[in-house]
Amino acid sequence: MKQIFRKAATSLLLILAVALGARLAFAWNQTSKIPAEVLGVVPFQTETGHIAYSLATGKGFASPFQRDTGPTAWLTPVYPLLVAGIFKIFGVYTRASFFAAVFLNIFFSTAVCVPVFCAGKRVAGTGIASATAWLWALFPNAIMMPFEWIWDTSLSALLAAAILWATLELSESRRLRDWCGYGFLWGVTLMTNPALISVFPVLLAWLIYRGRRERSLHFTRPAFTAVLAIMCCLPWTVRNFVVFHRFIPLRSNLGFELYIGNNENYDERRRAIPGNITQDREILRYLRMGEMAFMDEEKRKALQFMASHPRVELELFAKRFVDFWMGTAEPLKMFLETDSRLIRGLLLGNFLSSLGALFGVTVLFLKRSEYAFPLATFPVVFPILYYVTHTSLRYRHPIDPVALLLTAIAAAAMLRKLQRHRTAADITNGIAKA
Repeated sequence: MKQIFRKAATSLLLILAVALGARLAFAWNQTSKIPAEVLGVVPFQTETGHIAYSLATGKGFASPFQRDTGPTAWLTPVYPLLVAGIFKIFGVYTRASFFAAVFLNIFFSTAVCVPVFCAGKRVAGTGIASATAWLWALFPNAIMMPFEWIWDTSLSALLAAAILWATLELSESRRLRDWCGYGFLWGVTLMTNPALISVFPVLLAWLIYRGRRERSLHFTRPAFTAVLAIMCCLPWTVRNFVVFHRFIPLRSNLGFELYIGNNENYDERRRAIPGNITQDREILRYLRMGEMAFMDEEKRKALQFMASHPRVELELFAKRFVDFWMGTAEPLKMFLETDSRLIRGLLLGNFLSSLGALFGVTVLFLKRSEYAFPLATFPVVFPILYYVTHTSLRYRHPIDPVALLLTAIAAAAMLRKLQRHRTAADITNGIAKA
C-alpha cells in the first residue's frame, strides 16, 4: 500500500488530472451563477479584450478602451493575438469565445505543473517536485485566475515556471542550441509579460558566473541568448517606432501605471484639489489627449508627486509590499470581516506561500545550495516594479509557482527538523528507561 500511495503521490499525470479537474470544476461552478449574456461580453471589457476586438475586426492592434482611438502599444501582442484568434473562430464577444478563452487559460495553468515538477526535481529531488506540483494543482489563486481574468496571467505563470526550469537545466549545458532556445523562450515571454524582464539580466548573469567559475562557458553562448531575445522583440519595437515615432521597446503605459499608484489622492493635505483621481477619469483624459501625450503627462505628474512626497512614498511602498504578497493592503481586517470562504482561502494561501517563499530562500542559502540565487531572484527582484507603481492580486501570479516551490522546500526542512527532534527525544527516553 505504501508503494501504491508513493507512486500515486509522485505521478505527474495524476497531478495534472487533479489540477485540470479543480480548475474546470471552479469554472463550471462560477459559470452557473452568471447569466449567459453577461459571460459573452463583460469578461472581455478590458484592454486585452478591446485590442483583440480591434484585431478581429480588421482595425489592427489598436483601441485599448473600446473607442476607436487608433494604434496602441498599451500591451505586448502575444495574448491579445490569442484572444483575437478565439474571436475569429468562435465569434466576437460571444459565450463560446469566453469558454474557449477560459479553457485556454486553464490549459496554461494546468501545464505549469510540468516545469515546476522538473525544476523541483533538479533542486531537491522527486519528493519536493511532487509536493510543489500538488501545491500548484490545489493553490486557490491558480484555480481561480484562469476563470476570473481573460488576461495573460496564467500564460505568464507558465512562462515564468518554464524559465526557471530552463535556467536550472542550462546551468549545466554548453550546447549552443540550448542557449538559443533559452533566448527564444525569453523573447516569447517578454512579448507576453514585459514585467518579467527584471529577472532576465539577473538570471543570465548567474548563468555566466556559474559557467565562468567552472571555466567551461564561452561568452558567445549567453550573447546568443541575449541577441535572440532582443530579435524576438525587435519587430514589435520597430512597429512602435514607425507608428509613434519614438523608441518603445515593449509597452507604452508605464507612466499611467506609475501615476495610478502615485498621485494626489495619497496626499492628506489635498483639500484644494477637486475630485478623486480615478482610473476611469484618467482613461477619459487618454481618449482626449492620445496615447503618447497622455503617457508623457502621467509620467511627469507621477515623478513630481514622488519627489515632493518622500514620506508618503515610503508609506505607499510598505502598503504595496503587503498588497503584492497578500492581495490586499489590510489582509487581517479583510480576513476577519469577510464571510466569503473563497476570499479567506485566497488570503490564507497568499500568507502561507509568502511565508514559505521567505523560509525557502533562507533554507537554500543556509544549505549553500547552488540553486539558491536563481530561485531567490523571482520573489526578490520581480515585485520591485509593483512596489513602485501599484499592485493587484493577479500581478504576483507569474511568480506563484516559484513561491510554492520554495514553500515545499521550507516545509520539507521543517519536517526533517521535527523528525530529528523526535528521534533525539526517543533516544533520550530509551536511555532514561534503560
